[in-house]
Amino acid sequence: MTDTATGAAGNAAGGRAAQLQHTGLRHGWTTGACATAATTAAYTALLTGEFPDPVTITLPKGQTPAFALAAERAGDGDGRAMAGIVKDAGDDPDVTHGALVRATVRILPPGSGVVFRAGPGVGTVTRPGLPLDVGEPAINPVPRQMMRDHVAAVAARHGGSGDVEIEVSVDHGAEIARSTWNPRLGILGGISILGTTGIVVPYSCSAWIDSIRRGVDVARAAGRRHVAGCTGSTSEKVAVAVHGLPEDALLDMGDFAGAVLKYIRRHPVDRLTVAGGFAKLSKLAAGHLDLHSGRSQVDKGFLAELARRGGADEELATAVASANTGLEALRLCEAAGVPLGDLVAATARDEALAVLRGAPVAVDVICIDRAGVIVGRSGAVGPASSGI
Repeated sequence: MTDTATGAAGNAAGGRAAQLQHTGLRHGWTTGACATAATTAAYTALLTGEFPDPVTITLPKGQTPAFALAAERAGDGDGRAMAGIVKDAGDDPDVTHGALVRATVRILPPGSGVVFRAGPGVGTVTRPGLPLDVGEPAINPVPRQMMRDHVAAVAARHGGSGDVEIEVSVDHGAEIARSTWNPRLGILGGISILGTTGIVVPYSCSAWIDSIRRGVDVARAAGRRHVAGCTGSTSEKVAVAVHGLPEDALLDMGDFAGAVLKYIRRHPVDRLTVAGGFAKLSKLAAGHLDLHSGRSQVDKGFLAELARRGGADEELATAVASANTGLEALRLCEAAGVPLGDLVAATARDEALAVLRGAPVAVDVICIDRAGVIVGRSGAVGPASSGI
């Protein structure tokens, strides 16, 4: 597999791309990118009779990786074609590395749109609180949109209607899923098809924490007095939109909130914005400095206590404590007018200030949902806040 667009990004003076370059680790591709490539190849074969190999797709940020086909099948007279891609997670210790992701595409009558199905090894949502409705295949919103976009592009090139059924399957996906949080979340039968950028960023703890430190150094050397530690690319976009920060003021902290806070404690800037998903930042609010799902969990009992502080009655607090996910807890509180998002943001800010131990840094926190919508914010507080 190759990528024609990451080289230039890696030469940036700071920010996410420079951090990845600094680690020396090889990035990989998400299951969503693999499913999109497989879908593109299979639909092209249905319309032209030939599978493109390698097949090139365009990721949300414009990169154009090419994927070699590991499996293909068409011409059985059933109006279907299947293509398969082996997932390469790069240097990330991803449980799905090496999995064969297949897409079987079937042409539907005009007006049917794009319909998604869970094939063998792909889970089905059985509980609320996820970004998909109960009963839906566990193919997340961004991969779905990537597949829709590529189906439309293939249809435009080769005269198709773009009305198709896409069945995504993963060889041995049910077994792989036992090593994920899917069973606990009520995603049954296999893994989820995930990814917001299409790229798997490798997280060697030591290398990535070192890259965070270098990111702080670069920002300070450039005279940046306000930096943002973000859990991913979506929260980076929000931090830029809210504060107008340049790229070299952005720190891709991933799950390593503690690494950002401890290094800035020793090498302060005037202001630190912490931006990330609501569930991850609820872990920081609960006192966890490592936000990885394998090393800390969303504490719904803690969220219930915060909800009580925000005016929730016992019925709502009990519902929050038994919610399937942090997102479900948030939505329950939003519906009741309880500002759980703001409470998490403020509590996470206070935890960050405790780690900073009086360093002259003002901190504010922005919580977002999966779509990048701000669901909670705190004001900036700290020894430097009067100068912001």
